[in-house]
Amino acid sequence: VQLQASGGGLVQPGGSLRLSCAASGRIFSINAMGWYRQAPGKQRELVAVVTSGGSTNYADSVMGRFTISRDNAKKTVYLQMNSLKPEDTAVYYCNAPIKTNSGGVFQNYWGQGTLVTVSS
Repeated sequence: VQLQASGGGLVQPGGSLRLSCAASGRIFSINAMGWYRQAPGKQRELVAVVTSGGSTNYADSVMGRFTISRDNAKKTVYLQMNSLKPEDTAVYYCNAPIKTNSGGVFQNYWGQGTLVTVSS
């Protein structure tokens, strides 16, 4: 099982980026999918999470600016980031608990991280 994240880059303050993270491999079921971020010198923090049913939850710092969504058929989670600020600069990681067979348990998987830099 692999989570492949993409979409990071350099953007000016006020700009937008869209991150994608696709799960691949032997997958029976995916639980909630989320995005975390880690800025230099700081701990990794939750940015947003979306359940398999589509319910969402956001960190206060991104509420109203970021939107998380998922396509269950494509096994992909997205993070639309608008009105970006310099303090949003971080490596963004996708995360998902995944079950590889009907009799198994959910195991936690992480993507490789994609760098978002917000700077003029």
